Amino acid sequence: EVQLVESGGGLVQAGGSLRLSCAASGFIFDDYAFGWFRQAPGKEREVVACFSHADDGTHYVDSVKGRFTISSNRAENTVYLQMNSLKPEDTAVYYCNALIGGISIYWGQGTQVTVSS
Repeated sequence: EVQLVESGGGLVQAGGSLRLSCAASGFIFDDYAFGWFRQAPGKEREVVACFSHADDGTHYVDSVKGRFTISSNRAENTVYLQMNSLKPEDTAVYYCNALIGGISIYWGQGTQVTVSS
């Protein structure tokens, strides 16, 4: 059974940090690129960060550059999103996504991140 299970969300004050985890199972982890997306109430889902196992390349949306870091632990089949200097505008449901060729294949159930001012 294919699963992407996110964890690590919660409530944090502005300026604080959280680390999200995405545990993958049921497919070959190294064959996929991974992305973290987020969706705030009333807004469209947007990509936050991506990681490619093909070249260990990363990509970030401008609003999180210098604050968020995406990483992969191949031994644990887990992708992380370290989020520092959080802002109220980072409040959203965060989703883990597995992609091949830029096409989204699998989604996690999402984890809520709430940043209070």
